[in-house]
Amino acid sequence: MQRKTFLFSVMLAPLALTSAHAGDGPGGYPDKPVRLIVPFLAGGATDLMARGMAQKLSEAIGQPVVIDNRAGAGGSIGAEAAAAAPKDGHTLLYSTMGVLTINPSLYRNPKYDPVTSFSPVALTHVTSNLLVVNPQVGAKSVAELVALARSKPGTLSFSSAGNGTSSHLSGELFMSVAKVDLLHVPYKGTAAGLPDLLSGRIEMTFDTASNFVDHIKAGKLRPLAVTSQKRLDAMSEVPAMAETPGFADYDVSLWLGVLAPAGTSPEIVRYLNRHLVTLMSEPAMAASLKPLGIQPLYSSPEEFAKVIEQDRRKWSAVVKAAKVQVE
Repeated sequence: MQRKTFLFSVMLAPLALTSAHAGDGPGGYPDKPVRLIVPFLAGGATDLMARGMAQKLSEAIGQPVVIDNRAGAGGSIGAEAAAAAPKDGHTLLYSTMGVLTINPSLYRNPKYDPVTSFSPVALTHVTSNLLVVNPQVGAKSVAELVALARSKPGTLSFSSAGNGTSSHLSGELFMSVAKVDLLHVPYKGTAAGLPDLLSGRIEMTFDTASNFVDHIKAGKLRPLAVTSQKRLDAMSEVPAMAETPGFADYDVSLWLGVLAPAGTSPEIVRYLNRHLVTLMSEPAMAASLKPLGIQPLYSSPEEFAKVIEQDRRKWSAVVKAAKVQVE
């Protein structure tokens, strides 16, 4: 199955919840609160998605699902903690695409392996980066931006949330596909670079769509494309990058999902998967996420593993080509 349709084909028919009583899983699982490690700071988009999901999962399994924010090293610190946790299903990882598919190539000596350190449970969310430009930029489409960049090589700048982040690598992939030369300006997070983007000191950026909704509505930024293969329901008027001739294979889909430490009982993994599939397929979940440019996903553990492996190979090549590495 082609990568560009795979993420949106992993949605399965909803499975019915059988119970909401603590300990009704295999071997009496869960018999105590479940810790969900979120490898980023509280209050960010990843944390907010995790908390909404955790609340519903708590109700389904009859035990509290407690968020444990372990930020640092682009999410690697939290991933390392989850990989080293007991393999009893009471510690889980809520991971972004970058933690599992970019970081292992970006950092010199990662203390976890995206394939061997975890047992994938289920994909849960997908969103997209958004290519936005300052309104002063004389381009109203991706094709016009490419033409402008080719006429001024090395002059147009794009900001990112830091070296090796998905916002940075979205720009690197754009340059590779379009065969243009842009000036990369890394900041310490999206918020740090926003003033320069709004003022016009920086021409463009690629970053999580939900960060820019209000600025777009106010006319302070112009959206050109979402980086996923399909348009976002919340921004249906904004084309996907892949709709531009020459960009058919361009895809930066920012998926998120739940994993357990490798060696966790397959029965526990299946039990958690059943509940996650059900709650992520509820219409109310989709309705709550739509205004943020986020869509719910649900998958089998095997399908999630396949997505990890496909994207690990893809982003390893991009990191290598861009010659990016973080100590």
